[in-house]
Amino acid sequence: MLSGITDTGWQKSLVVGAAGEWNRDMSSAVPFARPDALPAVTVGERPLTIDEVVAVARHDAPVRVSAEAFARVARSRALVERLADDPEPHYGISTGFGALATTFIAPERRRQLQASLIRSHAAGTGAEVEREVVRALMLLRLQTLASGHTGVRPVVVETYAAMLDAGISPVVREYGSLGCSGDLAPLSHVALAAMGEGDVRVGSGSPRDDAPVPAADALAAAGIVPLVLEEKEGLALINGTDGMLGMLALALHDLDTLLVTADLAAALSVESQLGTDAVFAADLMALRPQLGQAASAANLRAFLAGSPIVASHRDPAVCTRVQDAYSLRCSPQVHGAARDTVEHARSVAERELASVVDNPVITADGRVESNGNFHGAPVGYVLDFLAIAAADVASISERRTDRALDRSRSHGLPPFLADEVGVDSGLMIAQYAAAGIVSELKRLAVPASVDSIPSSAMQEDHVSMGWAAARKLRRGIDGLARVLAIEVITGCRALDLRAPLQPGEVTGAVRALVRRSVAGPGPDRFVSPELEAVTGLVLAGEIARTAVGAAAPALTTPEDPA
Repeated sequence: MLSGITDTGWQKSLVVGAAGEWNRDMSSAVPFARPDALPAVTVGERPLTIDEVVAVARHDAPVRVSAEAFARVARSRALVERLADDPEPHYGISTGFGALATTFIAPERRRQLQASLIRSHAAGTGAEVEREVVRALMLLRLQTLASGHTGVRPVVVETYAAMLDAGISPVVREYGSLGCSGDLAPLSHVALAAMGEGDVRVGSGSPRDDAPVPAADALAAAGIVPLVLEEKEGLALINGTDGMLGMLALALHDLDTLLVTADLAAALSVESQLGTDAVFAADLMALRPQLGQAASAANLRAFLAGSPIVASHRDPAVCTRVQDAYSLRCSPQVHGAARDTVEHARSVAERELASVVDNPVITADGRVESNGNFHGAPVGYVLDFLAIAAADVASISERRTDRALDRSRSHGLPPFLADEVGVDSGLMIAQYAAAGIVSELKRLAVPASVDSIPSSAMQEDHVSMGWAAARKLRRGIDGLARVLAIEVITGCRALDLRAPLQPGEVTGAVRALVRRSVAGPGPDRFVSPELEAVTGLVLAGEIARTAVGAAAPALTTPEDPA
């Protein structure tokens, strides 16, 4: 599963703005802050940003709750307690749930009702969900609790913030959410841990490094008193799209990095396969004013700028080829479409980050109203859309890799970039790996959000499957990173084989980075560790960061469309 892409502050320098203008300020092209330098993330002052979600989920940034948020929470709780004393039933406060939504529950039974709700809904099964996903959904539920629209006590808000800061991650299972009343089962596992029940992991270790411990022991060690839930609090802790939204935020962060990496990988392929950069000209891109396409083409121009290899065949007398194959020539169009998809998904994510999702919800004028805002359709749709984009970017990358290995299409490179043809296989099976991943990504691109299945005795008769869409997208992003790593390895070896011609400054810098982990051409050797090493560079953002750093001069003096 995805190991985590880290540094992305520098990416903004490579994105065309809403009006198609270049960002000429390269001061933003610095790495995303390292974990030990991350400031506290304050919840309750304004909607959280995607970067803040990543900072807490992946890098353990500390969490603070604003004083204004605590004041809002106290006010809404006072309203709930008044309604709890009312002899008339109020849904979620003094009634049961589902079929018992109109049944009045006596005050002495309400604590049992809340605890029973959480215990019964913590029904996940399967493998453990990644720590960063659990932390993301905890943070996002905390944000909703701090809104003052859920009716929980301030101590509930304090407990969730304290668990995050103590590194307590409840064990959440892969299966259980239909994305109907939000991510009920995953959020119930978190609420169960806050009650001092179930299992958790403590610290930043992976599931392979530490064993789960009882939640009660972890809370006690951190000085956190287990929650005893009161009226309304059980529902407030589990009615939300926080799991799928957290995974969407992480995916957008990672795709920003991977799309820069894809442009760099394409530049390696174009250069090493003697392709032309003329088709990426700004005036040609202006004829079709798609913003993502323009950004990708600008990256390709910057990454190929000054390349002696590209210059070596500009003369029509030297190169008589009229045009390159689509996988080279149309890279900006495909990568750009993926960029535009990411931007659409980002707009949905930002609106969802500004939302309050609970049922029932306490309105600004003090009403307690049932609603359907917990349905995950908006998030589920874009998660599925991103899986399609990831699959297609991987698909065109694999096609570029395959061209480099085919002596009939690579324009002078040895078969499979092998050292001794007939004895060595070169990167033949690395391409097999890329092809196998792409085939799987196509299957993962089948939308989950169209597959509603009824539940809860037909009360929840249409569900979003947003959690499932998010889970398969995470696998798709991991696969995309691996396919791009294989193209980078292939492109770097192909550049070596073009000697004495030399690559451009950007591609040469990336090749030098790769060569720290992977040797150049030579007799066959154990390939798998090299694939893993470069995949690590891709996932860590090192490939993209190196390219951006080397391309900075070209990026600060963009070519103006004719």
